Amino acid sequence: MSAMSTDEPRDRHGNPADLNEYIARLDNPERDEWQRPDVVLTALGIARTSVVCDIGAGTGYFALRLAKLAAHVYAVDVEPQLLSLLRDRVASAGLHNVTPVLGLPDNPLLPAAVCDLILVVNVFHHVPEKAAYLRRLQAALRPGGRLALIDFHKRELPVGPPVDHKFAREDCLEQIRTAGLQVVTELESLPYQYFLIVSPKASHVR
Repeated sequence: MSAMSTDEPRDRHGNPADLNEYIARLDNPERDEWQRPDVVLTALGIARTSVVCDIGAGTGYFALRLAKLAAHVYAVDVEPQLLSLLRDRVASAGLHNVTPVLGLPDNPLLPAAVCDLILVVNVFHHVPEKAAYLRRLQAALRPGGRLALIDFHKRELPVGPPVDHKFAREDCLEQIRTAGLQVVTELESLPYQYFLIVSPKASHVR
C-alpha cells in the first residue's frame, strides 16, 4: 500500500476510485513489512474461543488471518465489490467461520454484545461521526471486550492516505474519551501508525 497522492481520484468513501488499483494496494506483499500483521495479532492475544470483528475488512488481509485464530469473524466493509471478493477468498481458503457484513459508513450493523474484540485498521480516518461510531462498536462488545484502533500518524509517510485525510493520534484519543471509552494499552510496534487498545470504562483492566 503506497501513499496516495492528494489529486488521485477517490470514491465516495475516500478510497482510490480505481477498484482494481485499490485491491492491488491492499494486497501488496510489501504491506507486511510495515503493517506487521503477525506482530499485531500476537499483541492482541486472541483466544481460540473468541468472536472477533474486522472493520473495513477489504480483501481479507486481517480477516483471513483472524479466522485461523478465532472461533468466528465478522468481516465488515462498506464496499459490496470488496465483500464479494472476500467471500470468494473465504470459500477458496475452506473457511467456515467468517461472516461478511455490508456495513454503512456510520454504522457497522453488528449484532449487540457478540464480539470479544473489534479490530479497526486504517479505517477510522474515513468514519464521519467518530464518537458515535465508537459507541456503536462498544454496543457490539461482550462484557470485557476490547477495541483495537490502528491508523496512520498525521504526517508525511511513504504509505497511507494524504496528510489531509489522516486522523491524528491526539484527535483519536479525544474521540475515544468523548465516546466514554478509555485506552488501556498503547503499543509502539508499528513504524507509521498508532496502535491503541480501548475498552469501556466499566471493564477497565490493565
